[in-house]
Amino acid sequence: MTRFISTTIPYVNGAPHIGHAQEFVLADALRRYYGHDYFLSGTDENSLKNVLAAHAAAMDTAAYVARRSDEFERLTQALGLSLTDFIRTSSDPRHRPVVERIWHACERNGDIYRAEYSGLYCIGCEQFYSDAELLDGKCPEHGVAPERVSETNYFFRLTRYRERLAELISARKLNIEPKAKRNEMLRFLQDLSQDLSISRSSERARGWGIPVPGDPTQIIYVWIDALANYVSAPGEARWRSFDEITHVVGKGVLRFHAIYWPAVLVSAGLRLPDNVFVHNYVTVDGRKIGKSLGNVVDPAEPIRALGLDAFRYYLLRHVGCYKDGDFSWERYRQAYEQELANQLGNLVSRVVALARKLDSLPVATTRLHADLEQRIATHVKTFALQKAMDEIWKAVERTNAYVAAEQPWKTSGEQRTATLATAVDAIDSIGCALAPFLPETSEKIARALRGGTQEILFPKQPA
Repeated sequence: MTRFISTTIPYVNGAPHIGHAQEFVLADALRRYYGHDYFLSGTDENSLKNVLAAHAAAMDTAAYVARRSDEFERLTQALGLSLTDFIRTSSDPRHRPVVERIWHACERNGDIYRAEYSGLYCIGCEQFYSDAELLDGKCPEHGVAPERVSETNYFFRLTRYRERLAELISARKLNIEPKAKRNEMLRFLQDLSQDLSISRSSERARGWGIPVPGDPTQIIYVWIDALANYVSAPGEARWRSFDEITHVVGKGVLRFHAIYWPAVLVSAGLRLPDNVFVHNYVTVDGRKIGKSLGNVVDPAEPIRALGLDAFRYYLLRHVGCYKDGDFSWERYRQAYEQELANQLGNLVSRVVALARKLDSLPVATTRLHADLEQRIATHVKTFALQKAMDEIWKAVERTNAYVAAEQPWKTSGEQRTATLATAVDAIDSIGCALAPFLPETSEKIARALRGGTQEILFPKQPA
């Protein structure tokens, strides 16, 4: 079975932060869990907000987005992502031809027309909002008042696909997880009464982006452009050939991936994604991340402080997917010391040290693997990766309790051997289960259990 797994491609109007790292790690855990699939990320570069950021930095736009894109690509490397592809929408030669072909296909299907439009536009979201969608007159995502824009645009007949999309989502043929987000999209479709503006004037876009085919006065709307990366990177033939397609997205861009993108794909005659897995946001010290608040966390800092797997662990278990999760340095260090070092690290260290005093290290029977694997699989299927991590930690806690109760350091002979064999088997199961989530830790456990170098998994940190 060949799967496609993608992150969203972030705007490059600012440096990467911990919110980007959260999505990257969630998607990477999925990719590692399922095996050698096609795993895609990249950067979204053809937006007005990128142009404005380049202007503020007194840089040429192309040079600015290239520099920022490099920062995001370096982050994917620092996080140890198992990417198979990384695409840049402003410069990758694969991208623009596919965007234009999708446009032409929708046009041939009668789904694109030109009309006058006036609406409230948030540059931060690159999205029009209705008055009803605003909170106290401000964008619900960015907390700023959108600007009134009046111009001639091209439109996509989104309303034509309202019932079809509702049927697909309700039948789980377009599966949205968690369920609350699925219901949110069904409610959105019930109220959908307007088509989608899919171009911007070249003047307002400052000439940056992909021109509408045949009309250089208009630039293709950045989201129509950006979403096409999922097809342009692997190519249309390969896109059609995947057995399962999964998009991992943040809650703020769900509508684009669960409504706009599938509608465009249906119109263009292309296959749909199978899953849209939605995560909530990371807050920092209880507040939304923002430059003005001074709480932007560079992901490189927690990695340098406590290591990559400690950071991945915190994002997967203490931030998770379904709710907004908080990062604080205090809680990060507590999780490291209490859960990683004291619970997992000490367990592996003392059991392996005792087992190596026997004539031969007990061989794991893997009898515990199937039960743990099944429970993890149930949670992964619904994108509940935090619950999958909780299952692994229940096994860690049970094994610690077993070793404490049996006290193999006080016994000898067959009794000690049997106790350590059971403990080794449990640790082997835990190590295997951790492979998609904490790959370095999983490898160290495997080496220790097979008689290789025994490393301290999570060294004690200086006070």
